[in-house]
Amino acid sequence: LAGFLCIILAAAALPAQQTVTAESGIDRARLEGIRAVVEDAIRKKQTPGAVVLVGHRGQIVYRQAFGNREVEPKVVPMTTGTIFDMASLTKVMATTPAIMQLFEQGKIRLDDPVTAYWPEFGANGKEHITILELMTHYSGLPPDLDLKTPWSGYDHAMQMIVNEKPIVPPGTRFIYSDINFETLAELVRRISGETLDEYCAKHVFGPLGMKDTFFRPLVTHPALRERIAPTQHEFGTTGKILWGVVHDPTSRRMGGVAGHAGLFSTADDLAIYAQMLLDGGSYKGVQILSPLTVQKMTTPQTPPGATVVRGLGWDIGSPYASNRGELFPFGSYGHTGFTGPSLLIDPVTQTFVILMSNRVHPDGKGSVVALREKIATLVAAALGPSSDRRILASRLPLSSPDELARGYRETGLRDGNVATGIDVLESENFAPLRGLRIGLVTNLTGRDSRGRRTVDVLRKAAGVKLAALFSPEHGLYGQADEKVASTTDPETGLPVFSLYGDVQRPTAGMLRGLNALVFDVQDAGVRFYTYSTTLGYILEAAAKQGIAVYVLDRPNPINGVNVEGPVLDPDLKSFVGYFPMPVRHGMTIGELAEMFNRAQNLGARLHVIKMRGWERNDWFDETGLEWINPSPNLRSLTEATLYPGVAMVEGANVSVGRGTDRPFELLGAPWMDSRKLARFLNGRGIQGVRFLPTDFQPASSRFEGETCHGVQIVLLDRQALDSPEMGVEMASALFKLFPQQFKLQDTLPLIGSRRVVDAIRAGDDPRSIALAWQDALRQFREQRAKYLLY
Repeated sequence: LAGFLCIILAAAALPAQQTVTAESGIDRARLEGIRAVVEDAIRKKQTPGAVVLVGHRGQIVYRQAFGNREVEPKVVPMTTGTIFDMASLTKVMATTPAIMQLFEQGKIRLDDPVTAYWPEFGANGKEHITILELMTHYSGLPPDLDLKTPWSGYDHAMQMIVNEKPIVPPGTRFIYSDINFETLAELVRRISGETLDEYCAKHVFGPLGMKDTFFRPLVTHPALRERIAPTQHEFGTTGKILWGVVHDPTSRRMGGVAGHAGLFSTADDLAIYAQMLLDGGSYKGVQILSPLTVQKMTTPQTPPGATVVRGLGWDIGSPYASNRGELFPFGSYGHTGFTGPSLLIDPVTQTFVILMSNRVHPDGKGSVVALREKIATLVAAALGPSSDRRILASRLPLSSPDELARGYRETGLRDGNVATGIDVLESENFAPLRGLRIGLVTNLTGRDSRGRRTVDVLRKAAGVKLAALFSPEHGLYGQADEKVASTTDPETGLPVFSLYGDVQRPTAGMLRGLNALVFDVQDAGVRFYTYSTTLGYILEAAAKQGIAVYVLDRPNPINGVNVEGPVLDPDLKSFVGYFPMPVRHGMTIGELAEMFNRAQNLGARLHVIKMRGWERNDWFDETGLEWINPSPNLRSLTEATLYPGVAMVEGANVSVGRGTDRPFELLGAPWMDSRKLARFLNGRGIQGVRFLPTDFQPASSRFEGETCHGVQIVLLDRQALDSPEMGVEMASALFKLFPQQFKLQDTLPLIGSRRVVDAIRAGDDPRSIALAWQDALRQFREQRAKYLLY
């Protein structure tokens, strides 16, 4: 009864919110489980105390304080009105709305370079960084300013930003960087004429009635000192406790006002801000942002195919998104702060979850990562049954088919989501591997449906001894584009034997002491993808050593129905062509293993852990699984769909877009004529694609730094496209239009058929060439049928 009264009184304490009713759709008994998990975290000294506040459908349904606000030098109980150092929530509570208001007013454009408003910023290779890249953490700038040398002052920090250099090219990689938001705050000052704290007090916090939200509280609101939660000893364990002074050292050196940290607030004020976002930018009749602006802020704005998904300021899917828990759907968004606060908002169920803590008090050793996840999962489980999540597909303007796949996975929008081999193995409590000492062949695609590495899952599996790792081309982390040396996995200490370095086949020494090899790698569904060759070499080596092979099956991303393209000439077998099969084989990696082993009489003791729920006509975005780049230059399902055709000509003296943000969506070379090529290819009437003349400049790979003239391939209808036939059309067009420059013979290893290359050289029509390989395809389909598992 006391707990129930606390909730009712808490709701009444916020006049802007309605009281809890029976129609709120919340299971209160489940919400009461929050107490146990928070008190457990306090007992374990993960945090001295916390405030938890939950809103649902315009009501406050839970609001409770736990533990202590202060434990040193004295003990002071936590209250719901405690003011916390918000740390990185400053990014989304202050800097993001300020930038978006200026955007709405037409004073900035997100695609504008920062130099349009701060010319000096462009020094040292930063001239092309855009506001959008700052807001999504794709600017390429380092994580923070240098703190190794003494400095102080806002102006000094701005000069340090001018002096900074990107550590990767802008737009190519997610690097969570405080410098991004320090820069954005400076843009607010330059464009509005007001410092960030002045601007937000006037245009954000004041209008919303957020009376306890401000920077530099001891300067602006000294009377509130006793309500502020202290954080950490300023100098480790010897300095005085920071109290009302920002914990973040960079913000502190800048005077306490910075775009990345410095804000202080309460759970109640944060609830007002969250409800404003759920209500489309307005609160109690005050509109501070338009509904379309809120939607743009809180939906994916990162490059297509990005595995780290960010909105504008907001976190949607990244390693920092622990506060989403395990049940809230894709489409939810939020942010966390280093000192302990977090906010999660789910627009689909109209719910927000606030956890406020000062977990760094007093010694900086606390952690609330697990607590955030547990609370979010409890709240999601407490929501009543609803079809609200079904509106996600129409509500959320996802940025690519890969984001849609992620959305399906999180919401259950597609009935019967696919369980891959590792998921099935987990559901069987690893029974097939019990008592075995295993080696695991994997890379970054080896993850279960919860996002955990297969490496870590198997390492913790009862009765299984994971003794060694093996990595295919691109290495264990799937990012290298050159030969990879054997190394040690820093997270587990296990040896990592590279199968794309000095050796490509496991040696007897590598396999010594192992009872089995486990293979968990996402394939691309294409003959000339080296992962399938590595699988073949694994089977051969395991058969020689008499050890078993377990293949954890995964989907063919471009479906398991289409079988297309020329069949590999047997004498052209190589590391990019292990078995005489067509360019698109329409098989899963487990089915390939069965075919390689039985058709070649390898004699390996093979076991395929089959998927559940996969259908042969499924494309990857219909499986409910999350897209993870299988290799550095396959960053989306669109690129994987075009890859079987575009890559057929890659062996020649052309660029296929490697070193750009559109690999396999581009084809060009310095010697091509863009318009001539586009006009010719479009005139061929190739189904499912359109060709646009374009120029591009690869930042790496072939023709690095040179301007290439060519075409962008636009995928219009993946069902209509025969990608290998498109590849032959491309090769034929290049040879016909540029016979002196294009080195047709160099396409042979990937096209894989002398007959096809000779026919192109003879000027045969590509459609006739494609007709000629149909008999070989029919024979392969008959052979393939014996090994299909689905």
